[in-house]
Order: sequence, then structure tokens, then C-alpha cells
Amino acid sequence: MLEQELNQYWKTVVDTIQEGVMIVTQDGIIVSANRAFLQLTGYDLHELVGQPCSRLNCTACHLERTRETHHWCRLFRDGAIKKQRCVLKRRDGSQVNIFKNSCVLRDSEGKVIGAVETMTDITEILEHEHKIEAFKRELIGRETFHGMVGNSAAMQRVYNLITNAADSDAPLIIYGESGTGKELVAQAVHELSPRRDKPYIKVNCAALNESLLESELFGHVKGAFTTAIQDRKGRFEAARGGSIFLDEIGDLPLTTQVKLLRVLEEMIIERVGDNQPIPIDVRIITATNKNLREMVEEGIFREDFFYRINVIPINIPPVRERGGDITLLAESFFTKLQLKTGKSIRGISPEAMDLLVRYNWPGNVRELRSTFEYAFVTCRGDMIVPDDLPPIILYNEGQVEPKRQVASVKDKKEQQRRQLLTALEKSDWNRSRAAELLGVSRVTIWNRMKKFGIMDNR
Repeated sequence: MLEQELNQYWKTVVDTIQEGVMIVTQDGIIVSANRAFLQLTGYDLHELVGQPCSRLNCTACHLERTRETHHWCRLFRDGAIKKQRCVLKRRDGSQVNIFKNSCVLRDSEGKVIGAVETMTDITEILEHEHKIEAFKRELIGRETFHGMVGNSAAMQRVYNLITNAADSDAPLIIYGESGTGKELVAQAVHELSPRRDKPYIKVNCAALNESLLESELFGHVKGAFTTAIQDRKGRFEAARGGSIFLDEIGDLPLTTQVKLLRVLEEMIIERVGDNQPIPIDVRIITATNKNLREMVEEGIFREDFFYRINVIPINIPPVRERGGDITLLAESFFTKLQLKTGKSIRGISPEAMDLLVRYNWPGNVRELRSTFEYAFVTCRGDMIVPDDLPPIILYNEGQVEPKRQVASVKDKKEQQRRQLLTALEKSDWNRSRAAELLGVSRVTIWNRMKKFGIMDNR
């Protein structure tokens, strides 16, 4: 018998490998199997030896045996089978997906005496493929628009505005509370525009001080300041032919607003430390979570610059005003984190979803995403339940309207007074030049000086 011819060392080697190995006679009777094969199928060795391989109910073998040929198995007709995907029935009745490789065994005279089959469990591979497919469906789902999730009437209006504005080169500004997804809107405008194949450059105006910001935007020449050891291109030059996204535009210093106003009107820039004009070709997209009209009235934002960037405004509604989008957003973040973490969490309980829907979401989409990141850490069951949510949501502490992030009336007046003094000092107390710096009229300068009791110190 073939079993008696097996070498003991060979059996030790075969028992060490991870793939399942089975040996059958030319009639399909199992004569040997390694340890991995037994673990794969759930059988003991004595339950398999002497039994036909058909006991395993392999889907591939079943299909071959229905063919009307003189060979009972394709393996013995072709001599080998490579990388065949099929399903095997385990001892407990469950099924396992495998890759199978088979080859006939011949004696010294070339006569077929049996066959060997190796089987690899591909369950984890298939699960990974299913996750990838689910992720693809998530990305191209009907409720998404360039990464934005929502099908409420408010968001549909935003999508329509984005689509229509993408064909224009006019300056576009995006308004919205923190966390509403202003950057996604800016990127969607670029991706839908004729400039989509050109650079898309992002700048956070609040992240840099005035001197660094101007160097970042316009570039500089060697020697412009202490650390300028060589010429450097700015973001506007890097964005040539494409789009530049200026986030947090409300934090832009007044002097930089003046320079950007020239860029908007003449489409030229000058590097810091140089007076050589450089023509540019960019679409300017800005965004803010501040009320620029109020800032103009308070004298802390230039009126002329405001009207130049406010050509095409897009207002993103906060999550609390988006109707049923909370459910869609929750399911979207749940799916993405499920795929990312690989946790076996099946879904969100109705009670938890009810809390999510009733919460006010002052942090908008960003807060909702953080909520699910928290829940995936705390969840120990197969469903996200109320106790898995952050305390602020669990105890419904978000029902109070979010506080506006603006200074008190007293602080505003003091800020306006300091802005006026700075402009007067920079202009050597020339009211016309101070008015130019602040983007207001000379009469306004005079009225504000009286209002704050500022005397001409010249």
C-alpha cells in the first residue's frame, strides 16, 4: 500500500507546513493527510483514511464528476490542477473556502498510483476582498458627493452650487461652522473644474504669522530676511494653472489682505524682498467660519477685500440643520471604521442611533467622526450601544446651542481701537493712508478717532 511506502521524515516535514496535504489512491481513497489538513476539515485521521475523497464534498470535484468522460476526475485526465478555488465541507457541516493544487503521483515505471492535493484556507482573503468591495460601495454610494455624505435638501443645494461654480474662474468663498467640511467643498470645486489636472494647493491662513504667511504665499528672494538663504517660490506660483485654497481667511492680517487684493485684481504677485511682478493663473477659493460682514463693520476686515472674495459664496449648513443626514453620516463613519479596524461590530443599536439623532452636534461632522472613533475603542459587544458613546452625547449635554466664537462687545471695541492706532502709526498719522490700510473711507477714520478719543500726536 502507498501508506507503507511513506518515509517517516517526509511525514514530519509535511506535518510542519501550514497548507493542508492529502494523498489519495488512483481510485480516490484517502490514505494519508497532514496535521494542517485535519485542522482545516475538522476530522481525525482515522475518520478519513480508507474513505473516498468525495466525503469532503469539494465543489470542484463534484462539478468534474458530472462530466461524461472516461476519467472520473479531471485531475487524472490532465495530470495536475493549479490554484482552483472551491468550497470544502468540514466535519461539523460548515464550509470553508480553499485554494487547491493537485498533481498525480507515478511510480518508477510512470504508472499513476495516486495523487496529492494541497489546500489553503482563503477565508481571511475572501473577508478582505469583501471589505474592499464594501469600501468601494461606500465611496461610490448614492448618498456621497466627492466625499461628502448627505442627501438632505440643504446638501443638495450645496452640491448644485458646487457643480455650477466649478466651471467659473471667479473667486469662491465657503462659509460654515467649524467641522462642516469646507475643505471637502473646496476640493470638489477643483476636481469638477477644467483645472482638475493642475495643482491644488492648500494654505491655512491661521497657522502662520504675518511675515511667514507672506513668504509662504508669494515666495521670497535671497536676502529678503535673515533666514532667506536662497530664492523660494510661493504657493501661488506652485498653484499655477490650478487652484489655491486659502482656509481661515478671516484670520488674514490686514496688510496681507491689501496684497491679496492686488493679486485678485491684477493676477500678479511680488516675492517678499523683490518688486518684480510675476503673473499667475490660479482659481482662488477661500473659506471661513467667521462672519466677515460683522468683521468689516468692526473695522477688522477690509471691505474692498471682502467684496472681492465674496463673488460666489457657498454656505454649508451645520449638521443640526441637515435633517436625516445624521443617520447617513453615522452609518458612513461606522462602515469606514469597521473596515479600518477589522472589529467584529455588527452595527449601531436603535437606542444609540436615537441619541445621535437628538444630539445638537456643535462640532458638526468632525465631532460625529470623533464620536465613532471613541465608540470603536469603548465597544466590547457586537453592537454600539448608548454606553459606548461619549458622556456629552450619552447625557444629552449638546442640546444647548453652540456658543458663537466671537469676542465680547468690549473686546471688539478694544480690537478696533488697536487696529486704528496701528494703521495711524504705520501711516505716520496720515488719515488717507490709514484709511487705505484699513479699507475704509477717510471720514470713517475721523469718526473712529473721535469715538475712541484718539488725538493726532504729530
